[in-house]
Amino acid sequence: MFGKKKDSFIELTKLSSLVASNVEVSGDLGFVDGLRIDGHVRGNVQSRLGAKSLLVLSDQGCITGNVRSHDAIINGVITGDLEVEHFLELQANARITGNITYRQLRMDCGASVDGKLNKIVEGGEVSNVVELPGNSNVASA
Repeated sequence: MFGKKKDSFIELTKLSSLVASNVEVSGDLGFVDGLRIDGHVRGNVQSRLGAKSLLVLSDQGCITGNVRSHDAIINGVITGDLEVEHFLELQANARITGNITYRQLRMDCGASVDGKLNKIVEGGEVSNVVELPGNSNVASA
């Protein structure tokens, strides 16, 4: 009953790279530490496997492609699948069209997901939690 609480905090606080609001990237984007996107990326955005990476997508940011990161804070638009190995925070302006795979999830009121939520459970297995129809606004999952 009073067991140790799981670590639900983002492990990396350093953002070493920025795609500014006046920048549009066409092609895949790889990163290692922290990446903040305020602009538009048309391509996959993926951190190096095993890296304790952090992706921050601002309310101005947009990604058209698949996304993979260790931790992620999303407040913009993603059209594609999102895979987060550790902790995912969907803020109020987040709009995701695609399937989401996560270990821990925080979803603010107003965030929208059109796709399946798949939770990573112990042993790395994936469990389908819920399928959300288009334009669903959910307070928490």
